[in-house]
Amino acid sequence: MSDIEKIKQLRSSTGAGFKDCSSAIAESKGDIDKAIEILRVKGISKASKKMSREAKEGVIAVSGDEKKISLIEVNCETDFVAKNEDFINFVKELSDINNSCNSDIDNLKEKKMKNSKSVDENLVALISKIGEKITIGRSKTFNHDGTKNFNYLHTVVKDNLSKLAVLVSLETKDNSDNLKNFGKHLSMHIAASNPLALDERSIDKDILEKEVNLISEELKTTGKPEAIVKKISEGKINKFKEENSLLTQAWVMEPKKKVKDILKELSIGDLKIKDFYRLKIGE
Repeated sequence: MSDIEKIKQLRSSTGAGFKDCSSAIAESKGDIDKAIEILRVKGISKASKKMSREAKEGVIAVSGDEKKISLIEVNCETDFVAKNEDFINFVKELSDINNSCNSDIDNLKEKKMKNSKSVDENLVALISKIGEKITIGRSKTFNHDGTKNFNYLHTVVKDNLSKLAVLVSLETKDNSDNLKNFGKHLSMHIAASNPLALDERSIDKDILEKEVNLISEELKTTGKPEAIVKKISEGKINKFKEENSLLTQAWVMEPKKKVKDILKELSIGDLKIKDFYRLKIGE
C-alpha cells in the first residue's frame, strides 16, 4: 500500500486532516496502527490547549419517552460548530447513552460509542478535528415511579436538538388526551416563564436572601419611615415568590389564571407536578 493510500485510510479512520495524517504516517514509518496512536496523542494535546477558551454556544439534546426521559447539554465556542454535522451526530448518540446511564456524567464518559471508542476518546477526536473547545455540560434524567414525562424544545437546531429544553414529570395514573395536552402546554409555560421552583417553600434560600438584600438596598434611599419600608419590602418579596413559583405563576396561555387553577380545572384527582427542569444554552 502506498503512502497516499495509507493517508487516505488514516483520514477515513480518524477524521484528521491531510497534513496531520501525512505527518503521522511519516513518523510511524508507514505503520497505520502507530499512526492512529500518534494522532490520538496529538489530539489530546490540541484538545488540552483549547480548554482555556470559553464555550457558551452549543445544543441540548433530549432522549427517552414518557416513562424515562433525559436531556444533556454539549457546549462549543460558536453557533457555526453547533450546526456542524459531526458535532450534531456526536450529540445525538451521546444523548441516547446519557438516557441509558441516568445522566451519570462520569459513567457516561467511559461508555463506548458506535465506533467502539469511549465517549471521552470521541470527544477529544472531535475537538481535534473541528478545532474548537467542546464540553459536556449539564444533564438531567427523570425516571420516577408512577409518572409520565413530557418535554418541549424551543429554537430547534435539528431533530431532538435545541437551544432551550424543558422536561416535566407529572404524577398520575391518567392517560387522557387532556393530560397530554396539559403536559405539553406546561412544558411550554416553563420555557417562557422560567420558574425557580414548584412552590414558594421550594425556592432556594440563598436566592431569597439575595433578593431581600437587593430590595433593602433599593428602599434605603427612599427616606420613608422604617415601618413603611418593612411593609413595602415584605410586599416586594411576596410578589417575587409568587412570580417565581410555578404553581402561582400566571398561566402563559390564560394570564388571568394561575398554573394551580389550570391544574384544578383538569379534574384529574391524582394529578401532581412531580418535577420539572429547564435548561437554556448560555444561562
